[in-house]
Amino acid sequence: MTIIIIINIITTIKEAFMQIDSYIAVTKAKAKLLDMIQNIDDRYDTIAITKNGIPKAVIMSIEQYEAMCETMAIMADQDMMKQMRASIKDMQEKKTLVDLEDIL
Repeated sequence: MTIIIIINIITTIKEAFMQIDSYIAVTKAKAKLLDMIQNIDDRYDTIAITKNGIPKAVIMSIEQYEAMCETMAIMADQDMMKQMRASIKDMQEKKTLVDLEDIL
């Protein structure tokens, strides 16, 4: 059960982190830093800072950053990843991991 929850969390986090909500040139970012931080706080935006049109840095909320670090730590744990792969395989094969009635 815990493994399935972790898989869902990792999938959600991965989808969130792979998306850049907006791009802004470093010169404009300097002038709009407070607004950018407010948007990050309010809407969990991920903003890429560009230099000469090329993304060079990303600004995200501290919650997003901490979640990303936690996800990376989980993914670095080989035993945990082995369990997660087995759980994914079981789900793909439609094996019942835990009956809902057993939980309730």
